[in-house]
Amino acid sequence: MENPAINCERVKRVLVEFIRKRIENSGFQRAVLGLSGGLDSTVVAYLAVEALGDPHNVYALILPYKSYQSENVKHARLIARKLGINSQIIRIDPMIEEYFRKFSYRRISHSAILGSEGSQVKALEYLRRGNKMARERMSILYDWALVLRGLVLGTSNKTELSMGYFTKYGDGGVDLEPLGDLYKTQVRQLAKYLGVPQSIIRRRPSAGLWPGQTDEGELGINYEELDKILYCILEKKHSIKKLLTLGFSIENVERVKNFVKNSKHKRRLPPVAKIG
Repeated sequence: MENPAINCERVKRVLVEFIRKRIENSGFQRAVLGLSGGLDSTVVAYLAVEALGDPHNVYALILPYKSYQSENVKHARLIARKLGINSQIIRIDPMIEEYFRKFSYRRISHSAILGSEGSQVKALEYLRRGNKMARERMSILYDWALVLRGLVLGTSNKTELSMGYFTKYGDGGVDLEPLGDLYKTQVRQLAKYLGVPQSIIRRRPSAGLWPGQTDEGELGINYEELDKILYCILEKKHSIKKLLTLGFSIENVERVKNFVKNSKHKRRLPPVAKIG
């Protein structure tokens, strides 16, 4: 089974118009986004430039953490120069390090009388730092958007949103989500059509949360198969039995279904208590 193909010209036209109209209707004329040097944020930058007409109306913030993200910075700067957009590098190390220096897991857990296992603590610390980094970046993007009178463009795709592979009120807290209805493999198709450099398209997707971290490593499945399974579940509404007849393993099907099910809360607005 092939990954779902898209009409790139039509998709580009729809997304460019979406960004242009949404920003115009907000009364603004600028867009702010986090440029990581990865595929998704690069595609959004390309679309934003075309939507707003003037590259100087697009502001890309490059927000690295630690020296192991130097490769990300190099690619992000390359794209900013290529597109002629405004860019600014802001290191988030000081904010993150100061917080965790004062509030380690052991310090918080001790005050709450929580037990801990070594391996569990390490995994939780990775998660805490990843979430904190994502929310720190978003707070900076919104600060700049306020000053510049612009909207914050998200860079998540349908695969990530469906799997809950984003941080609530971090990379998930944006004004517009241009790629939200495109699977990761479809974003790659669009990137090739837009002329995104192959060096970006070929990069292994990573949120850069720690050295050697990759999206596919965390998800436990490669994007090609993941998108096929998601497409069958979300668009085709296939049953597990049907998915197995198509050649997918029960382990991967169950993995994907559980990710989708367990991340529903991330895709919903907070419930409001109705007084009546």
